[in-house]
Amino acid sequence: MPPSKLTFQVAHASGQDENFRVTELNDHRPTTQGWLSSRFCLYPQDIVIQLEQKSRLRKVQILSHQHMIASKIEIYVGDVPDGLSNNLQHARYTRLGYVTLSDNEKTNYKARELKSVHVDATGVFVKFVIHKNYINKFNLYNQVGLIALNIIGSKIDDPLEPNFNDPRASVDPAAAGVYNRPDYISPLEDLAFDMYQDPEIAQIIRKLEVKKQAAVLNERYEPANKLKNVIAELQKVGEKLGKYQVEKRAAVECEDYEKAAQKKAQMDEYRNNIYGELQLHQLLRIDDEPIRDISSAEPPPPAPPPRLAELPNSPAPPQLPPDTAKSPLPGLTPYDDRPLPAIAKAQQQEETPREDEALDAPLSNEVEPLSEKDAREASLAIDVFGETLVAKCYSKNFSLRESAIEEIIRELSSPSDARNSMRAAVLLSKKLLRETVYSVYKAAIELCRAIFTTLSDKVGVKSETQYAADRLIPIILLRTGESSQRLRDMSKMFTLESARLPNIQPLNVVPNECLKPLKTGVATRLALSRTEIVDSLVDDLGVPSSGMDLGSVMGFENSALQHTAGNVRLQAEKTIVKLYENHKEAVRTYLPPDDDKTRRNVLYRQLFETFDKIEGKPSKAELKKLEADKKRAKKEEVAALQKQLDEIKELNAAQESALRQPQPKKHVAGKENKKSDDKEEKEKENDKACIFCGEMDEDFIDDAKMNVHYWKSCPMLKRCSFCKQVVEISSFNDHLINECGEGKKVTAKCPRCGESINKEELEGHLAAKACLQAKDGEEVCPLCHQIVVGGENGWKSHLMGENGCKNNARRLQQGKESQSRPNKKRTPRR
Repeated sequence: MPPSKLTFQVAHASGQDENFRVTELNDHRPTTQGWLSSRFCLYPQDIVIQLEQKSRLRKVQILSHQHMIASKIEIYVGDVPDGLSNNLQHARYTRLGYVTLSDNEKTNYKARELKSVHVDATGVFVKFVIHKNYINKFNLYNQVGLIALNIIGSKIDDPLEPNFNDPRASVDPAAAGVYNRPDYISPLEDLAFDMYQDPEIAQIIRKLEVKKQAAVLNERYEPANKLKNVIAELQKVGEKLGKYQVEKRAAVECEDYEKAAQKKAQMDEYRNNIYGELQLHQLLRIDDEPIRDISSAEPPPPAPPPRLAELPNSPAPPQLPPDTAKSPLPGLTPYDDRPLPAIAKAQQQEETPREDEALDAPLSNEVEPLSEKDAREASLAIDVFGETLVAKCYSKNFSLRESAIEEIIRELSSPSDARNSMRAAVLLSKKLLRETVYSVYKAAIELCRAIFTTLSDKVGVKSETQYAADRLIPIILLRTGESSQRLRDMSKMFTLESARLPNIQPLNVVPNECLKPLKTGVATRLALSRTEIVDSLVDDLGVPSSGMDLGSVMGFENSALQHTAGNVRLQAEKTIVKLYENHKEAVRTYLPPDDDKTRRNVLYRQLFETFDKIEGKPSKAELKKLEADKKRAKKEEVAALQKQLDEIKELNAAQESALRQPQPKKHVAGKENKKSDDKEEKEKENDKACIFCGEMDEDFIDDAKMNVHYWKSCPMLKRCSFCKQVVEISSFNDHLINECGEGKKVTAKCPRCGESINKEELEGHLAAKACLQAKDGEEVCPLCHQIVVGGENGWKSHLMGENGCKNNARRLQQGKESQSRPNKKRTPRR
């Protein structure tokens, strides 16, 4: 029978997204969401599918996600040796090749790519190894996704050659071969057909296709033509119903159940109408007449294109437009229907695939002879263990290699020549440690354990053990970066075990290899394994210890801190913190200086903050908060003091105003009345005089006029340039230094002359030594910087006298005003 779709179930997946599980790949329908890997997963990812029974595969199809796209997908076929059950643990894989996918930038990540590749392999399992994703703006979590997988082939008991026992073949083999030839794959088996079609319509189309083929073979061309037209019409119907199904599902996901109900009713009505119009029930009951000779047959319809454009706001693919088989959709990727690279190469060169191109498959138990190159390479091992045993180590049959390792381990327990046995065992171990088959690799690790313990004790020469460790430990350490979790874990465990072995620990081979700084671009899995091993070595061996000094450990951890993978940097940070608990200041010497520039780097900021917590210090953030709290408290204190000062000034002003108010006259007889009149007269005269300069003016009875005098012309007063208050010149220095809010910020008192000097100029002022030093009872004028003696009278004489302060602008202005208004009663008070 011709190849057809093979039913399968997903047997294994290395990971999956919670909302896009791997079981989605088991079904093909328009509403299939497909599988996505977990967020920020490690690559490569593996998916293994299991067929119903052993089959011959002829075509593999992969439908990729539109923007979560893998850069490369490798394909392996797995078989199970005879006598073993068909389960995943017994599978042995052969690598068929790989396919590459487009980054999809040209379609703006709106189309899905369908890869169809021809293969010719036999097995029960098919494994897809999915490599790292393409980076784009829609793939925020570096995931890869597959919408669907399809395997086309024949079950192993179905012959692919024409079946001449079939009644169709007995009449006319040429006609029967139209649908029965080995290379013919019906377009109805193609993945694109099921992804576009409503499932119910798809099944009806398949049934009608069988009837059409039977009608052609029976030369009943009229019903065959009718069936052909109905099939074409049903394909359009199935596509439309598939679109409705997608819209209904989208409505359900949005909880728009009213719209979902409308879509369901629309689908049912449309389906029933079409079934009635096309008379499907009659077509499905067409009886096939006995087969007669035929001379011609309908050619198979062409396959639909593999590139599926995505429906708006829907995870499902769109409906296939009519005539796409003849003309691909514009802007879509051309059909990729070529053989896999490995198979194409095998067809061209007719060579057996190399071992690095395919995993092991069980072969016969016959030992293949060594090639000339292998024999030359293993000459020492042949001399020690014999050609047959060495040939088994080089065999393509993994079971032979595994049994050979067991024989070598037995021979090492009682070697005739311990030194040569060790060198031969090391030579074979270097090859066997590169195994990909888990059971063989596990046996190779046991061989290394025997070399490091049993054989090392028998040799007794330290240099031979050093020779073995120097050649085997680097290979095992390299395998800690394997994609297989089992291989990776086994390699890490044996590396740590080797570091503690009595014969290996003194050699410092493991610490020296592990502490080599990580190079730029080293694989994430390998870098993470190295940092985990170093962390365990720090716990087990301690620092400082033989081969584990602080400098070498910190050199490695610093290189790990620069790795691009976050989990590698996190593990390095964990180890550094562990070291800091015992070697505080020494660890800091290997790190950048702890300053604001370094702390701008998030990694170092977290590291230094952890150090601060270990030492019981507040973090930088806590210190900034404390500093901000202090500044805020200081501002509040200054504001409170300023408020008190303003209240005192208001109180003083009120008291002065009250003193200036005239008191009510009291009429008494005799001398008391006369004294009262004299007192009132005297107070009235005082109200006409300035309390600072003593000038008398009739206008001063008016408080407003008196304030103008203070503000503009009193020679004993001066306006502060900072706070704009009017202050006595004699106390101006003290005002700037102690009272003025702004003045206090920018001025300071000179310890020699006592003047208020700008803080920026104070140093130069003191250095110049040009100021006069005031003695007891002397003060320095802030205007002319001359010595003033005699207290209040001395200040009046200096500021108001004819030969007084030359820098007092108000003294000069007062003199000019007196000359310009001689008739004004304005006399200075003595």
